[in-house]
Amino acid sequence: MDNQDKLQQLKAIVKPYTRNSEALENLTTQTDFLNDLKINSANLVDVILDVEEAFDIVIDNESMERMLNVGAAIDIIDAKLAEK
Repeated sequence: MDNQDKLQQLKAIVKPYTRNSEALENLTTQTDFLNDLKINSANLVDVILDVEEAFDIVIDNESMERMLNVGAAIDIIDAKLAEK
């Protein structure tokens, strides 16, 4: 699975929680979950749980704290998949 596939999968995961549909349509690795997509911090936990389920990984607390934008999420997903 390449980064473009992961980006599309992340887009599908965050869609129900996004309050800014324009930012969602223009999703890039620089897109910030809180500031750009207007996902509140409680829903960010739901996003992380959905990412864990979708990619069959476990995201530790330290990684959760770094997962603030799409690029960081892809990096964390790659790292966790590599650990498997």
